[in-house]
Amino acid sequence: MVGRTPALKEPQLLNGWLHWLEQRPQEQGRTTLMRRRLGRADEAAATAEECTLGHWNLRCRVHEYGGGACALGPGADGRAVAVFVHDGDRCLWRLDLERNGAEPVRLTEPGPDGRFAGALGGGVIDTAGQRWIGVLEAEGRDQLVAVPLAGGAPQPLHHPDDFCGYPALSPCGRQLAWVEWRQPCMPWERSQLWLAAINRQGGLAGARAVAGSIPDEGAAVSVFQPLWAGSDLVVANDRSGFWNLERWPNAAATAGTAATAPAAPADWQPLLPQEAEFAMPQWVFGMATTAWDGERLLALACDHGRWQLGEVVLDNAEAATAQWRPFEQPCDELAALTADAGQLACVASGPRIPAGLLELEIASGTWRHTPAAPNPLPPEAISVSEELWFEGHGGLPTQAWYYPPIGGGHPQAPLLVKGHSGPTGMARTGLSLGIQFWTSRGWGVLDVNYGGSTGFGRAYRQRLDGQWGVVDVADCAAGAEAVVTRGLASGERLAIEGGSAGGFTTLAALCFTTTFRAGASRYGVADLSALAADTHRFEARYLDGLVGPWPMAKATYDNRSPLQHADSIRAPVIFFQGLDDVVVPPEQTERMAAALRASGIAVEVHLFPEEGHGFRNGATQIQVLEATEAFFRRHFQL
Repeated sequence: MVGRTPALKEPQLLNGWLHWLEQRPQEQGRTTLMRRRLGRADEAAATAEECTLGHWNLRCRVHEYGGGACALGPGADGRAVAVFVHDGDRCLWRLDLERNGAEPVRLTEPGPDGRFAGALGGGVIDTAGQRWIGVLEAEGRDQLVAVPLAGGAPQPLHHPDDFCGYPALSPCGRQLAWVEWRQPCMPWERSQLWLAAINRQGGLAGARAVAGSIPDEGAAVSVFQPLWAGSDLVVANDRSGFWNLERWPNAAATAGTAATAPAAPADWQPLLPQEAEFAMPQWVFGMATTAWDGERLLALACDHGRWQLGEVVLDNAEAATAQWRPFEQPCDELAALTADAGQLACVASGPRIPAGLLELEIASGTWRHTPAAPNPLPPEAISVSEELWFEGHGGLPTQAWYYPPIGGGHPQAPLLVKGHSGPTGMARTGLSLGIQFWTSRGWGVLDVNYGGSTGFGRAYRQRLDGQWGVVDVADCAAGAEAVVTRGLASGERLAIEGGSAGGFTTLAALCFTTTFRAGASRYGVADLSALAADTHRFEARYLDGLVGPWPMAKATYDNRSPLQHADSIRAPVIFFQGLDDVVVPPEQTERMAAALRASGIAVEVHLFPEEGHGFRNGATQIQVLEATEAFFRRHFQL
């Protein structure tokens, strides 16, 4: 089923329907809008309907990584409409969901080359104003803009200093909150929550920052996903060291009166102070870990790498703190929470449960999970992860998930170490058919949450500050050695693989350690200096924090770059690269492979003309797995 199972994204509940985006690898990664009627959670699932049949491909390209390609809300007649970005022309389109046979109507016009000038996405529908409010990235900057639901050119609302996103409209429609950040910081490092009133002309009045921090000003603070809970404004803020929820009571009433003074920290009430994360790194739009169903505040919380779903229960309307009431349900990998009128839904999976849509009736706690595709594996054929803590870089406790080969680990078993992407990401616990591909073939797999990973608080994330290529490499090597020490794998049969930032960790581990005997890099970074000088706008200054200020720290960039030390690699390497990749240009893979060949190292390179950064085509995904296993098996003589 690898390469055949659709990815489900961004569920939204509206008017008794559950809507979601479905990315189909068998259709070259085309993403379409699906929906089905809600019933009781213990009833049989209703038949799903495809709303955007044919050539429609819902994809946002703001900041390259996109997300938030579709917004739902009431149209002029109160009936549900969808406003989406079609990747074919990059324009906004409106679809009237409650009109049988309705065809999408284009709202913005393409430029001379047949595509809209710039990138649109990450928006919401302003019912009162009958418009879409979202982000326009064009000519090297972001704007908050509005596009009428009847069509027309984007109308500027706000010009941030640099980046913006995640707009949240108050229920009364008179206040708008959003997040801003600026280089050299990424949104999970330092960001601000902004708030403005919407005036009678539809413009924004009194826009100001009300939480968070900006570069070179105060302690580093990041905010995530503003949410209106009635008239209260809720946000995840990591000023405590963890992304915890905070509330500004009755913020909707004050937004139009305190037009110049930002809210003082005392205005914010910490709701659930604890060592758990109620947020995740803001790589894409459309991420959601909190939701409001009209009466209740619902949330996802990550406790040391495992996710929970629960209700944030306020003792009373004026309570400064709240109680956490987790729901009983079978999944510990959760994302994209949505709620409405006593129902919630999210994308969910578990150790033996494939990714799908989890629906839950809040009052009764009754749940139903509908997988994106049937689980092809019987329970006895599934390797369930075991939590492994070991001594990582600097002697600090570091976490990983170990998946034993089917039949159990033993001293001669091969081990595949995985370095996740980001590098600000995390190794997750849901059923991965990609991991099961390896365990079913006699491999153990170690999925490492190296220093810098999310899910363990700000201090854990900051281990990687200035140390990319050092901490991640040391932690992956130490994790592999810990598995060998426990007698679960052979020290002569250790391989490492990763994509993007994980590809860099793979190449750096092969350069600077002698732990691994083979590696696989998917669109991995080989030359840090080239990446700093030639990457897209969103990550243009990301390496300032991970490596050092560019170009002042060029010597450090060269010292950490695998390309500059290719002659240190003694292990065979297989490469996979999309030729349309604008995040890590194909030249990086080509130069690294050429350098290894010049040193006499066995190299295999697979190039994919229509793939970008991250492979969307199912045939590509299958080819990557099969070619990697054949390459490792050949060189390990298995």
